[in-house]
Amino acid sequence: MGLVSRGQADVLGGVVTLVIYGSSILVFCLRLWGKAEWGQWAGGGWLLTALPLGYLLVTAPHFERPPLYVIQVGLMLIFVLVVLLLDYVLQIEFRQTRWAVIAFVMLFFGANGGMLGVAALAGRGWLFAAVPLYLIMGVLAFVQRAVTGM
Repeated sequence: MGLVSRGQADVLGGVVTLVIYGSSILVFCLRLWGKAEWGQWAGGGWLLTALPLGYLLVTAPHFERPPLYVIQVGLMLIFVLVVLLLDYVLQIEFRQTRWAVIAFVMLFFGANGGMLGVAALAGRGWLFAAVPLYLIMGVLAFVQRAVTGM
């Protein structure tokens, strides 16, 4: 079924993880710099990760991935789709509603944390690159929320 080998799929997962983390860091920095509209564009490009995430999810049975892998990739794909729906399609201003923000942040960190496991499958180097980016992203998420309210 797969157009790539298992090892290539692992590297794809590592690349997607780093793209997600790097794009999130960029969005948070743009918001901190008062360029929220640029952050919207940067986030729009980040939405394209849905395509390789979908591929990884569809090929998971072919590569005999464990259920945890399916949960990790599936949760990230769900998060990307929630962002697409809330921010780009419906354009709902939910970030001022406490319960919605709490649910969104839980999904954000759950999905992004799971991607560390996906990156780890590509090898130690990918994991060693992903962990600091995840930590930077996590700090920036809270800092930009405190500064901008977004």
